[in-house]
Amino acid sequence: MSYLSIEFGLLFIAFFALYWACNLLPKLQNRLLIIVSYLVVISYSWQFALILFVYTCAIYLFSVMIATSERHAKSWLIVGLIASITNLALFKYFDFFRYELQSLFNFLHLPITLPVVAVLIPIGISFYTFHSVSYLVSVKKKEIAVAKFEDFVLFLSFFPSIIAGPINRAKEFLPQIAITQPRAVLQPFRAFTLITLSVIKVYCLGGIISENWVNPIFANPLEFNVIDLLVGLYAYAMQIYLNFSGYTDLVTGMALLLGFRLPINFNFPYLSLNLREFWDRWHISLSHWIRDYIYIPLGGSRRGFSRTQVNVMLAMLLSGLWHGAGVNFIIWGACHGIGIVALNVGDRYLGRGWISKRSPFVARLLTWHYVCFTWLFFNCESLPDAVDYLTALTHNFLIEPHFAGAFLVICFIYLAYPICKDVPDWFISQITKINQSYLPFIFILILWLAIYIAPSGVPNFIYANF
Repeated sequence: MSYLSIEFGLLFIAFFALYWACNLLPKLQNRLLIIVSYLVVISYSWQFALILFVYTCAIYLFSVMIATSERHAKSWLIVGLIASITNLALFKYFDFFRYELQSLFNFLHLPITLPVVAVLIPIGISFYTFHSVSYLVSVKKKEIAVAKFEDFVLFLSFFPSIIAGPINRAKEFLPQIAITQPRAVLQPFRAFTLITLSVIKVYCLGGIISENWVNPIFANPLEFNVIDLLVGLYAYAMQIYLNFSGYTDLVTGMALLLGFRLPINFNFPYLSLNLREFWDRWHISLSHWIRDYIYIPLGGSRRGFSRTQVNVMLAMLLSGLWHGAGVNFIIWGACHGIGIVALNVGDRYLGRGWISKRSPFVARLLTWHYVCFTWLFFNCESLPDAVDYLTALTHNFLIEPHFAGAFLVICFIYLAYPICKDVPDWFISQITKINQSYLPFIFILILWLAIYIAPSGVPNFIYANF
């Protein structure tokens, strides 16, 4: 069930009323959240819920062993991390590695046939795996004590963030679960603004861009002019930002209404002056997780300039692989890794920020174009599809363009983008001045207009696939 569906909205309102009827009993609220979170997972498949619960029990057992075995705490941490990553790899990457390994055996003329097993990817497995890793590491570092089992169950299954993040850190989120004092709705004006903004982003703007530009161009790139193909790339860059940041706005708003704070996940990434800054603004909870649990343990920047670049490449390749079990995602991660390494080399020999200091606009424009180019590999279903798009992009100059007007519209949107970053705060400041009895009608009117203008059908959340 989509979080943007009318059915979910009505169920959330009913749950919201029941949840706050128990506001004097935080433990009861937690149990209600666990029940609803598992019902959300069950709505996809009861097997997914069973996998999540068994995984939760196993990780919790490892955390107990880490906390109670002083001499072997590190060993238990390693075993727990291996179990966690193995579980993710089994469900998410089995088919990919089986196919690639079988291709290698065939190439080497080895008489080995690997079994074909249909493995479904449990919903949210990437995100609750990352949550559990942060928990095990925090217990090992003694940043937190072993959580109560119920609290840990809720930490891994919390329904606003289990489908597509953001990635919660155990030391920041578990204390919100374990409180004994009554909770309160947090920043209600901001919460409703975020929910409204999410509908506008995902339902309306993202849907229009996807239906009119992205889907038709990416479906048949060989039939379009170079201008049209650039529109497709720029439009997809806009769509994925609107879709994913819109999802983050939605679940952040829901969490605030339930008395929880989720980490900030986006900070206007297309205003970035370079790729390093882009990854500090895009999917922040993931990029910081990769920094803290992959890049720094590999050595970070502590072992010399050359080793730092190797660590950057490894971290970005793993980021690409995390997004999907396909060569195209690995290439996407490699492109970002190569871009950051080139940036680091330029900073070393030409001076840090040698472009942005001279012209911030040029630096932002270069970053935007490079990021848009890498989205090509991200959106294409396979490497041959990406090759077709690249071939058309370098050859289709004589075909008459279909979307020349759209190209100008996108240019205008890009130039106006810096102004848009202040709109949410401005809107919140304005609604605080309005009589609260009018606010429900204002929000309903805005939502109705957004849904009315949007294409038919409930849009999917792109990052729910990862």
